[in-house]
Parts: sequence; structure tokens; C-alpha cells
Amino acid sequence: MSKGRIVRKFKWLYLSPVLAFLVLACWAFASPIGAGPDDDYHLTSIWCASGGSQECQPGNTANTRLVSEPLTDIACYSRTPEKSADCLDGVMTNWNKANVQTDRGNFAGEYPPVYYAVMHLVAGPDLFVSALTMRLFNAALFVAIATSLFVLLKEERRRTLLWGWLLTLVPLGVFLIPSNNPSGWAITGVGTAFLATLGWYEAVGRRRWLLGSLLILGVVIAAGARGDGAVYAAGAVLTASILTDHWRQSKPSSWWRVAIMPAIAVVVCAFFFAIAGQSGVAEVGFTGGAATMPGGPPGSPRGFALAAYNLLMLPFLWTGVWGTWPLGWLDTGMPDLVPWAAASAFIAVGFVAIGRLNLRKLIAAGGVFLVLVILPVWVLTRGGNVVGENLQPRYLLPVIVLFGLILFSMPSGKKLDLSRVQILIVLGAIWVAQLVALQVNLRRYVTGTDEQGFNLDAGAEWWWSGFPIGPTALWFIGCLAFAGLLATLWPILKTAKSQSFTEERLEAGRFS
Repeated sequence: MSKGRIVRKFKWLYLSPVLAFLVLACWAFASPIGAGPDDDYHLTSIWCASGGSQECQPGNTANTRLVSEPLTDIACYSRTPEKSADCLDGVMTNWNKANVQTDRGNFAGEYPPVYYAVMHLVAGPDLFVSALTMRLFNAALFVAIATSLFVLLKEERRRTLLWGWLLTLVPLGVFLIPSNNPSGWAITGVGTAFLATLGWYEAVGRRRWLLGSLLILGVVIAAGARGDGAVYAAGAVLTASILTDHWRQSKPSSWWRVAIMPAIAVVVCAFFFAIAGQSGVAEVGFTGGAATMPGGPPGSPRGFALAAYNLLMLPFLWTGVWGTWPLGWLDTGMPDLVPWAAASAFIAVGFVAIGRLNLRKLIAAGGVFLVLVILPVWVLTRGGNVVGENLQPRYLLPVIVLFGLILFSMPSGKKLDLSRVQILIVLGAIWVAQLVALQVNLRRYVTGTDEQGFNLDAGAEWWWSGFPIGPTALWFIGCLAFAGLLATLWPILKTAKSQSFTEERLEAGRFS
């Protein structure tokens, strides 16, 4: 085959998984180890999973461990935004030299064990290399699953997948997915469970079973990472089942046979929820002293007044996923441009999607929206908290992802029609939000927020030892990769019908 013919047969869409991974990899390197919320807890839990390791030994009680001191001090720069991450050099001098007893870890089974057990497989003698490997693995896992779903889903569901992920993940999602925090798995798993369930009902033959495998994988990822992830994944399966036309297009006996796989997925969710200590939060609310946003209501409202205040303040909690809340340990504040751009993009496309409702979509979207209202108000009020205390946007991000995916799921015969100019503006807003968020996140750790400027390399106090790319170059790469990703997805997003590189094979029955 001639070189010219090879170039003509090449489709830029092939590059989208590579570009998506590159964007997430840049975010993985854009913050030091320990920058994720409660990373001292989660990293300790990882090294102590599956019977422990050289860096983790039994403590004096069942719920304590003796761990290498850097695991407890890894976030030495947290909650002080003007402080760079250069303190890590001093902390790491005690790696495998000094052990301290700690109760900050998953020693009482507060979280399901799957996430920590899988991450423990790469928890080696080098803390930085191991933690970075985990971050890159989580990024690759998300991209691999999203790519597999794109290949296997029918064409209108591919646009649902793209819009759903693009409009809900900047900036909080792209920070958490390639992190050491199990919330990243909850985000990936819930979205996967919803899309795979839709595909399971709508596909046939081998394609259906491949999507069924992704459904179970998504459920295990979400439910095996967080107790609330189990509830959200079960909700994703149920709402996708409501949306499907399969029950009307087949005999009742045939529908029940097909529904067995989603039923198994819900049972898996119930199992993981039952073994997670987090399940008690719904009954008593938060009782710990988690990070708190500044501000709050005057006085100390209780009862109905507290519930009313939390209800009125809910949008502030929701928009935290688009940047109204700081990243990390709630110490990396985003400029107002980030939440305005990212949230406006979601709202703009969401309003178009609302105009394409049918009864089933109304029930599914309405049910998830009620969860987004009732759950946070109940949990906060039950624990005597107000919006800004304890309950953080990252706990609700999987539900917001699910809500977005439902909105962007078009009923049969209806299309999510946007003009090219509208799509260009929406994608431009997302790109700008990602550009600014990545730069601000890098600046916070490289020099601290007391230094500003375009050149991140100037006056750098922290960066990865031996890494050949500087912070400014990493920022450029992340921004260019995201622009390239949006460009490769443009042909799919700008038309109601998309032609992927596997569609001909699917139509020919290779997967059926």
C-alpha cells in the first residue's frame, strides 16, 4: 500500500485515546504525591492493604498500624496555598527509617477493599514511583474503558458518552481520575455502569456480552472504591434500565432474561455497600472534622432552618465540581473564569437536551436530580452541618456525571442538535477552563500562590526530580493535548450521525 493511501485511510479519531491519556497524565504530574484530598489516609491504606508491607506493620491495636513516617506526613504543604511542595524533600529523608503509629487508614473497613488491594500491587519500596504508577494506571483505566464503550455502543450513544464526560470532568474530575484517591474510581465506575447497561439492552450477540463485562467491571470499580459509589452504581444501572426501549420491543419473558445481568450488577453493589463502614453516614450524617470551606450562615441554625439553609445553598455544592470549590485539600482555589466557563458549557448543552425529553427520560433524570437535592440536604442536616462543611463536591461528582449522561441520552427519533458555532463555543469554554485550571494547579505546588506569572519554571521551588519536562512545558503539553482531543472528536460531536473506525465491522456482524 502506498504512503499516500495509508495517510488517506488514517482517521484522526484514532488519536483520541492517546490524547485523552496524555491530558490525564499531565494532570497526574501536575501535583505532588499527597496532593489529593486525604491522601495520607489513602496512601497508608494502600501500603497496608492485603496484609501490609515492609512500610506497614501491625500497631498496638486492631485499628492502628506502624507505618513509614512519610506516609503520615506526605501532605506537609496542605491547607497552606502559599507554601510550595518543597517540604517533601525533608519528609522523604525518613522513608523506611522511622516508623510511627497511626489510626488514619482503612483499618476498620470504612472503605471497600478492592481499590486499596489493586493499588497495593504496585506499592513498592519507592513511594514516588509507586504512587505515580498508580495515577497513570487509573488514567489508563479510564481511557481504556471509555474507548471500549465508544467502540461497542451504537452511534447515538457515542455522542452521549462524549458529551457526558467532556461536560462534567473539568476541573475536578480530571484532577481526581489520575490521582491516588478512590473517588476517581467511583467517577469512572458509575459512568461506565450507566453506559454499559444501556449498551447491554440495545446490543446483540458478542457485543452484548462485551458490554455486559464492562457493566460488571464498572460496578466493581465504583462499589469497590467507595460505599456511596455502590449506591450510585446501582442507581446508574436502574436509570439506564428505565431509559431503554428493550422492554417494549420484546416479550416479557425475553426482557426478564436480558435483565438478569443488570440485576446481578445491583446485587454486587448491595454486597459492597453492606461491607463498607461509610453506609452509616446516611443515618447519622458526618461526625468527623473534615475540611471546611470558609463562611456560613449567621448563628447556628438547627432543624427546619438548617435544612432550608442547606437547600438554598445547594448550587454552591453542585458547582464545586466545575471549580467554585478549590481542588486538592481545598487549598487550590480556581479563578472565577473556570467555574463560569465549565458550568456554562454544561448548562448550555443541558438546556438543549432537556428539550428532547420523553416520559422515561423525565423519570430517570428527575429521580437523579431528586437524589442531588435530597441526599446532601439530608446528610448535612442530620449531622448538624451546613453546605461547606464535611460534604464535598467530589462525593457528588459521580451523581452529576450520571445526571449529565441521562440528559445527553437522546430518546429514539430525537437528536441533540447544536449548530457548529454553538459546539465550537461550548468546546472552547471547556478548553479555556482546563487551560486555566491546569496552570493554577501547577502554580500552587511549584512556587505556592504567593508567586504569580506566566512562566512556571521561574523561581520553581518544587518539581519532580529527574523529570525531563518542566512545569511550563507540562502545561503546554496538557493544553495542546486537550485541544487536539477536542479537535479529533469534532466530527463526532458536530453531526447527528457518526462513523467510527469500527462501525463497518459492527454493521457487518463481526461483533454480533
